Amino acid sequence: MKIAVAQISCSLGDPEANLLKVRDFSRRAKDVGGAELIVFPEMTDTGYSMPMIREHASDWANGFVPGVQEIAKRISIAIVSGVSERDGSSIYNSQVFVDSHGNIAAKYRKTHLYAVAPVEEQTCFAPGNTFATFALGDLCFGFSICYDLRFPEMYRKLVANQNISAFIVSSAWPFPRDEHFRILALARAIENQSYLIASNRVGKDDDLWFCGGSAIIDPRGVVIAAASADREELIHADLSEELVLSVRRRVESFAHRRQDLYE
Repeated sequence: MKIAVAQISCSLGDPEANLLKVRDFSRRAKDVGGAELIVFPEMTDTGYSMPMIREHASDWANGFVPGVQEIAKRISIAIVSGVSERDGSSIYNSQVFVDSHGNIAAKYRKTHLYAVAPVEEQTCFAPGNTFATFALGDLCFGFSICYDLRFPEMYRKLVANQNISAFIVSSAWPFPRDEHFRILALARAIENQSYLIASNRVGKDDDLWFCGGSAIIDPRGVVIAAASADREELIHADLSEELVLSVRRRVESFAHRRQDLYE
């Protein structure tokens, strides 16, 4: 499967401008690299600012998400994007998976909120309470968003219980913790013998500078595509379910787990 990762900046509080960027990067991914799936960062619609998110978050019957659906259908490419989700009085930090026919096929609401000053996501978002997956081609993907990377239990549960072969991370990870982002992404791939596909932001929202470093990591922990720290870029890679199976057959670490000691 051919995939692409978009590393972009966002126009703060301007979902229409950000939708145009989704369209442009999706078209490039399809036309240049033949991508079947493209992944975008966290909060691609509004930018990563709690006041702006509160002002511009919308339900998915209107605004940004229907625009993503139209782009996916027109270009014939599947899209995963971080996006706000207003549901009644609550707002969620979510990911949406839109298939190449323009249908919302799956979604995930961020379960681990970054409740640390000055960001304090809990002042804006309600937490999700379930993990989520989707299948595309021969691969099964697990959703995750940014701060989730610091919780290895989540990724292990996705693999152990749902046989995930690839993780998707939509992120707005800032400086100066760029090395954390790189190491945690590698660790999640290596310890779970799975692909990890990370789309991170560049640019600046309010006082946060984002560290880029988007990457596609294979089940051996090999970085097969990577982006810079400070530029908008589109990276590509081919994913293979056979590679996942080969790595897991070679070192059967899941069979060696001592579940009796972990609870």
